[in-house]
Amino acid sequence: MSNVYGDEHRALQDQFDTRRLADMLEGGFIANEVDDNSKAFIESRDMFFLSTIDQNGNPTVSYKGGDVGFVRVVDNKTIAFPFYDGNGMFYSWGNIAGNAKIGMLFINFSEPNRLRVQGTATVDMNDPLMMDYVEAQGIVRVKVEGMWPNCPRYVHRMEKVNTSRYVPREGAETPLAGWKRIDIVQEALAARDQGKAEAAGGILSVEEWFGKVAEGDEEA
Repeated sequence: MSNVYGDEHRALQDQFDTRRLADMLEGGFIANEVDDNSKAFIESRDMFFLSTIDQNGNPTVSYKGGDVGFVRVVDNKTIAFPFYDGNGMFYSWGNIAGNAKIGMLFINFSEPNRLRVQGTATVDMNDPLMMDYVEAQGIVRVKVEGMWPNCPRYVHRMEKVNTSRYVPREGAETPLAGWKRIDIVQEALAARDQGKAEAAGGILSVEEWFGKVAEGDEEA
């Protein structure tokens, strides 16, 4: 009896003659604890993809970025990372509050490698790790329930150009997000961001902001 595969998986495995391979992968590659190699890989990443499930059962995927080490392996069953300021939707956080099941995908693009993690998440605004992350709004702790490496053959080799100027850092003022300078969002901004656009470079039209995005402008 498999703890990973359902009837639909088995039907496809039988159709393509991969059941034996799938059984081998489940038995030898899927772990429920973080070993030393996986810990080193996770903590060397400056980004990952987070999947959550909304109130209607729809899956969604978000990009999460920070400085190297912003994702931390607390122990062999727990991974932690911060939620930083976003677009105000609190989509991932809200999804976790309603359905704690999440997925994480870590990728190394320069030396192709990737690691998949599944688990149960909680978010705490009073977590002791809040002291370790400048401007964190909450700390996510993930109880690891399954993790395994993925074949890297379709991972394109890419090199990082720059680190995002918006990542909160100790001793540095974090710039105002570019979209918070758009004219039509000014009245909807949280009180803490009201009136900051002028000092950050001035009000932008929607067209101007999307133009910056299209050009890869670091202020977007």
